[in-house]
Amino acid sequence: MIPAGLDIAFAPMLPWWALAVLGVLVLLVVALGLWRRARGSWLRLAAMAVLLLALANPSIIAEQREAQKDIALLAIDRSPSQRIGDRTAQTDAALAEIRDRLGRMPNLEVREVETSSTAGGLGSDSDSARDGTRLMDSIDQALANIPRRRLAGVIALTDGQVHDAQEAGTDGPGAPIHTLLTGQKEEADRRLVIHQAPTFGMVGKDVAIRLSIEDESVAAGTPVELTLRRNGEQPETVEVPANEEVEVAVMLDRGGQSIVEIDAEAGPRELTLINNRSVLSINGVRDRLRVLLVSGEPHAGERTWRNLLKADPSVDLVHFTILRPPEKQDGTPIRELSLISFPIRELFEVKIDEFDLIIFDRYKRRGVLPRLYLGNIADYVRQGGALLIAAGPDFASPVSLFQTPIGDILPSEPTGDMLEQGYLPSVSDIGRRHPVTAELSGAGRMGEQPGWGRWFRVIDTAPRSGTVVMEGAGRPLVVLDRVGEGRVAQINSDHMWLWSRGFEGGGPQAELLRRIAHWLMKEPELEEDDLRARVQGDQLQIERRSLEPAAETVTVTLPSGESVDVTLAEDDQGRAIGSLTVEEAGLYRLSDGTRTRLVTVGAVNPLEYADVRATAAQMTPLVEASGGGLAWLSEDGLPDIRRVGPDRRTTGRGGSDWIGLRDNGDYVVTGVLNLPLLPALLTLLLALGALIAGWLRESR
Repeated sequence: MIPAGLDIAFAPMLPWWALAVLGVLVLLVVALGLWRRARGSWLRLAAMAVLLLALANPSIIAEQREAQKDIALLAIDRSPSQRIGDRTAQTDAALAEIRDRLGRMPNLEVREVETSSTAGGLGSDSDSARDGTRLMDSIDQALANIPRRRLAGVIALTDGQVHDAQEAGTDGPGAPIHTLLTGQKEEADRRLVIHQAPTFGMVGKDVAIRLSIEDESVAAGTPVELTLRRNGEQPETVEVPANEEVEVAVMLDRGGQSIVEIDAEAGPRELTLINNRSVLSINGVRDRLRVLLVSGEPHAGERTWRNLLKADPSVDLVHFTILRPPEKQDGTPIRELSLISFPIRELFEVKIDEFDLIIFDRYKRRGVLPRLYLGNIADYVRQGGALLIAAGPDFASPVSLFQTPIGDILPSEPTGDMLEQGYLPSVSDIGRRHPVTAELSGAGRMGEQPGWGRWFRVIDTAPRSGTVVMEGAGRPLVVLDRVGEGRVAQINSDHMWLWSRGFEGGGPQAELLRRIAHWLMKEPELEEDDLRARVQGDQLQIERRSLEPAAETVTVTLPSGESVDVTLAEDDQGRAIGSLTVEEAGLYRLSDGTRTRLVTVGAVNPLEYADVRATAAQMTPLVEASGGGLAWLSEDGLPDIRRVGPDRRTTGRGGSDWIGLRDNGDYVVTGVLNLPLLPALLTLLLALGALIAGWLRESR
């Protein structure tokens, strides 16, 4: 307890104006008595004054006060950049010494707050994962529970990389903010800075990435080796000048997400190699799907193909239909058969490589396309093209397309037989594992009848290679195969149009053809032998798809470089599934021994590592505005800590030799004693005594 505070308070029994009027009357009466030289006037004045004072009702207020300790806040930066070099050791040593010094100071309470490791945030959409060290946010949260009149000051232990310091402004908390910096002055570090990177690009074309390699330890223009790796493939190496903004081109070779890794070689002075690397996620988008549809003689399903392809605005369709075969000679002049001659040579020789997909619908040899052009189509597939064959009755005849150079790349050979009876197309056992037909709508469970309509024709073929994903009446119906760098799909029936017409409820013809077309064009989501992963919360969900059942173990390389083996469990859809709890953000590399897949977790290029050099620049404005001090622990050592008055300066010369914590002298009132200054009896005695004395003086 400290000495009670004393004060005098008034609680008048009459309004102040009434007391003022009475006071004036008393003065007039006394003045009249003095003017007439009446004896006892001063004693009467004393009596009236006592009565007026009694009417003002004065009392003495005595407060019982309890001293409140001042609060010093220690803000400790525990962000990832503080783990570089000996910064952690500097922080811990200084923190222990500060705790000891402050603990010996009377009337001082010490509170601590630590920043969290925002660079390890797993939420890719989290703002904190992108905004780096939020030291001022942590200080503001701690100050919310500290009365400002008790705050002695804030001591921050940090490397200066405080990314919300500018947002805090210069108002401060009303007390000095002292900053003790870890690390070394004039540090150097090589950093890869991405200035501009696209989030999507056109498949088959280059995308431009603007970047620079910043390094204070080398001169501008010094060549630096840059390594680029796309989707875990073989790396490419280029040289770029240091400390200059340059543009690097990367070609997207597939649709969907592509992971591009960019690494800069180590510099002569390095604090960390983490910021020498950057990971970009770029989505590949196809411009327009160019499809060449070659139809044989007209049939009921021809319009179905055309309607299906034209309904998609992303498809650029060229339809080549043979309406008048060469054997049909009726004497009509050639110039009257068409307005322009069909550009066969241009399509099948000059510009064949510009098509993404070629479809033959019930085509047969009729002398329209020379064998040379058909050979060009076979070469086009071997070099990476896509071919879809929709076979009709002629496929089982001597004029079959199989008897051309295209037959060399087809996965199944016609036996010459054809079955024409109602049957339900069904997904084969291996087709239930293939992504093209797995979980196809209406397929039903294994052993159940499909829930779609019947077809009435199937061309009997003998598979030579590839995968039979659908069957009809016990015969191969849909066969998929890889040929060289390209792919081939063969549908051994021309009755898919029945589904589009809704016969017996129809079927998923649009979804089936879409999947076949995307598989032919090598879309990653339809790869039958693939490794993929996705992030759900803090779980990395791993999926290995394969056509053959097998126990799978996937090796996951963490961003830290550590490797973990994850065992996958097989299901009945051709997938082996497992999960891994992830605790750090960055790039995860998955490998099953054959395939490699990359997946990003959280912020893979966090602001925390953009620049890890210790600096005073970010905290200086706030320190100066609050009257605090700034010192480098490595050079200045730990400054002396003093208690100073609330109006005194709180730093020594330059803020590095001593720092001060304010002694605010705050208190709380624990009790109040109210004593009347003029009790009623005392007032009566004083007034009567003065009146009697005045009467006696006057009577003499």
